[in-house]
Amino acid sequence: MTILQAVILGIVQGLTELLPISSSAHLNIIPWILGWTKSQEFVNAFEGFDVALHFGTLLAIGIFFFKDWINLIKGGYNQLVKKEKSTEGRMFFYIVLATLPGGAIGFLLDHFAGNVLEKPLIIGIALSVMGIILYIVDKNAKSDTSYENMSLKQTFLIGLSQALAFIPGVSRSGVTMTTGRLMGVDRESTAKYSFLLSTPIVFAATVYKFKDFVFGIPFFIGVFVSFLVGIFVIKFLLEYLKKGSFKGFAIYRVIVGILVIILSFVL
Repeated sequence: MTILQAVILGIVQGLTELLPISSSAHLNIIPWILGWTKSQEFVNAFEGFDVALHFGTLLAIGIFFFKDWINLIKGGYNQLVKKEKSTEGRMFFYIVLATLPGGAIGFLLDHFAGNVLEKPLIIGIALSVMGIILYIVDKNAKSDTSYENMSLKQTFLIGLSQALAFIPGVSRSGVTMTTGRLMGVDRESTAKYSFLLSTPIVFAATVYKFKDFVFGIPFFIGVFVSFLVGIFVIKFLLEYLKKGSFKGFAIYRVIVGILVIILSFVL
């Protein structure tokens, strides 16, 4: 893998992992369109590299929400040991409970069917369908629940929806944000919870795939670029969603999905 390829993939990961437009779809489609997948050397190098790029955005989330995570961990400890209830303690255990089923189901589905679904046609369909669903849900959903007031039912169902992210094109952030909006959570809060919820699963995937990492200059450049872009994307999205909607992202998904479907019959 060249340094240029690592930079491009790092930028793609930083942009698409945190926006509801599917990083797995873009990381599969862009090398395919650019002809990189014709090289077996690239294909071999890419195995594990996509998870390394996710580690870059994980670092972005960890640093951006560092204080939040410290407060969540402290709150969870105080609630478990000192029996002191707090919003942070409650949200900590909500995140733990929401992570387990979605993560386990997603891991099993990805393990047994992940490679089968990495076809451009399926990715294009998933991008378009989820784009339409995101638009309809976001347009009609209420915004009567903030992050601090999310219930166990809301957080658990959002976490469970992560299992669908094993399908390239669905998007972990896309499906969790869509589910959050469906449950009546306001846009900014559902984005924040989605970011926090992704932390343990991406961390677990990084540890699991660590043995496949090929450390070198492209590796570190890709991770750094995805981290740097990720920081800016998180800040942008949280600010944007204070007044904006998911409409633009939904339209983008549908357009790209249609283009990918067409290209799947041409290339």
